[in-house]
Amino acid sequence: MGTSAFAVPAMRRLLDLGHVVPAVYTQPPRPAGRGQVPRRTPMHDAAEAMGLPVETPQTLKDPEVQRRFAAFGADLAVVGAYGLLLPQAILDAPRLGCINLHASLLPRWRGAAPIERAILADDHETGLAIFRMERGLDTGPVLAMRPTPIGDDDTAWTLHARLAEMAAEMLPGVVDDLLAGRAEARPQPEAGVTYATKLDKAEGRIDFGQPADMVARRLRALNPRPGCWCLARGERLSLIEGAAVDGRGDPGAVIGLPLTVACGSGALRLERVQRSGRKAMSAEELQRGFALPVGSVLG
Repeated sequence: MGTSAFAVPAMRRLLDLGHVVPAVYTQPPRPAGRGQVPRRTPMHDAAEAMGLPVETPQTLKDPEVQRRFAAFGADLAVVGAYGLLLPQAILDAPRLGCINLHASLLPRWRGAAPIERAILADDHETGLAIFRMERGLDTGPVLAMRPTPIGDDDTAWTLHARLAEMAAEMLPGVVDDLLAGRAEARPQPEAGVTYATKLDKAEGRIDFGQPADMVARRLRALNPRPGCWCLARGERLSLIEGAAVDGRGDPGAVIGLPLTVACGSGALRLERVQRSGRKAMSAEELQRGFALPVGSVLG
């Protein structure tokens, strides 16, 4: 059960080991892009490429959906970045219950956006936790957990990929232990609980009044989704890559070329940007067709 590409390596690993996956559950296609054409989830595309049947219910609260889920007779349900609430009837249906692949060191960053929140909070470490699911939000006892450092150059995308591979490495051992009846689940401690709330598009609007290192972390955390942006010459400009550097000036002012912008403290050297309706480009390319000289103000 998953929606993003996060659980795809783990699903592929189980198949490679000979486990039978009777069905893949993912969210239904959603309108996307300028034409608002329905687009299938990455998990949907991957499952079909592997020859697996796909279920796309709008909700798991429907009794008929629950009956169909139970009818698969699964020993175990593996969930990773699915995005739908699992009612008790779903949690109880598999013989060994449901387990979740979660991208944090629980109980830190329970919730929808653990990777992005860890970067925004300037955490130096995150990890992958596999836990038994229960009614609470990521509160179940932990079956396995492994840490990984967050480097200065790590982005939400690089962490997503690394943690997805960690999940694929860790899951087979957990499944074997569950099937053999030797799995040990450790309750999560009450201390250290934090919540990774769902990302909001409004969080992508850059405030150059913040320190440069905070702004740079925001770019690392919120690209490619929901994306970071500001206004330049009255036009929305997406900010894709940048780094905190030394510099002083009024927040938002361009203080160096090709594109260094003053922040509340320090400055942000923008390296990759995108104008509305255009392809992503370097700061040098932007300046050739959309000049932002020293003294220009971004906001």
